[in-house]
Amino acid sequence: MKNETIGMRIRKRRKEMKLTQTGLGNKIGVQGGAISQWESDTTSPKGDNLIALSQALSCAPEFILYGENSASNVEPAIADIRHIPILSYVQAGTWAAESSIRNLEGEIDYLQTNLDLSSSAFTLVIKGRSMEPEFSEGDAVVIDPQVFPLPGDFVVAKNGEEEALFKKFRPRGIVNGKEVFELVPLNEDYPTLRSDSSDIRIVGTMMEHRKYRRRR
Repeated sequence: MKNETIGMRIRKRRKEMKLTQTGLGNKIGVQGGAISQWESDTTSPKGDNLIALSQALSCAPEFILYGENSASNVEPAIADIRHIPILSYVQAGTWAAESSIRNLEGEIDYLQTNLDLSSSAFTLVIKGRSMEPEFSEGDAVVIDPQVFPLPGDFVVAKNGEEEALFKKFRPRGIVNGKEVFELVPLNEDYPTLRSDSSDIRIVGTMMEHRKYRRRR
């Protein structure tokens, strides 16, 4: 069809697969309003959202972007792909085991994974240098709030401040009738926190680390 837009191709393919806008949004981890905006050409899917959309619609990204004359207009759907929302440190600090994408507002970015995670799993992009050299600024970690940490695991925690922390979990046994643990940085220039001297709450346990190469 001549002069067919990206939105028209998305809508046509969605109808062919007998999906509602809400159903398609659920498959790729976005709200139904995002699908409506794409189909009306108000915005266009980009990056991971474009890949996820093409997988959900069993077509190549090139078909969505360029139509029937692209190199390929179909490709097999990839099974077992999860889209994990990327949270800010402030959002992660208020996250809980019962939280989900429904708690988020506005446009959301995602990281794709094939791990079997709970519906409250989220992604955090590392900032700062406290976890160097293993974790560099810009790396991504996938956190599951429904997994209890074991000694040596890496966790996201809240220490009473506005933002979350990412540190190594180290239990210290029972002190004055309470289980005590430490949050340990890998960079020894930063302080260790103890739960018996700071108000610390474990948010979740790291399940995956995406390390990105950087050119100097």
